[in-house]
Amino acid sequence: MSKRSCLILMAVLAASPAAAHITLDTKQATIGSYYKAVFAVPHGCAGSSTVKIRVQIPEGVIAAKPMPKAGWSVDVVEGKYASEYDYHGNKLSSGVKEVAWSGGKLPDKNYDEFVISTFLTDGLKPNTTLYFPVVQECETGVSRWIEIPAEGAGHEGKSPAPGVKLLPKP
Repeated sequence: MSKRSCLILMAVLAASPAAAHITLDTKQATIGSYYKAVFAVPHGCAGSSTVKIRVQIPEGVIAAKPMPKAGWSVDVVEGKYASEYDYHGNKLSSGVKEVAWSGGKLPDKNYDEFVISTFLTDGLKPNTTLYFPVVQECETGVSRWIEIPAEGAGHEGKSPAPGVKLLPKP
């Protein structure tokens, strides 16, 4: 590797943590199927350790079940859905609207993942992106990954919500 290539690579790697944000590991999912939402947390808040992660469950996403995480408590907030959804022959009109992990400590220098099993209902629109707003609370400070772009706009915001592209049913 040339000296110039090495310097470029070092510059990119040095800039990456500052530009990193919470993302979904799987970038595409099919409507009418289960989706394992894996939220990747690459850093804390300006050097401070993460102590709480809150994920808002968007409308049309049902049967949300968070994965327990050693050393963390997991809580859910339940509420009414805007619509009623068919789920394995049952009609669901309420369910998990938010998931929060707290009580643990993820140092800024470490990476971790927080997982929710979900079902993507047939009512979701294919070929669009579905966003899961996330609030990351740290020992000092808060990062709100909640920006959702207008339909058809790019997703270049400073604090973008993690998103998954919805694919039509086969």
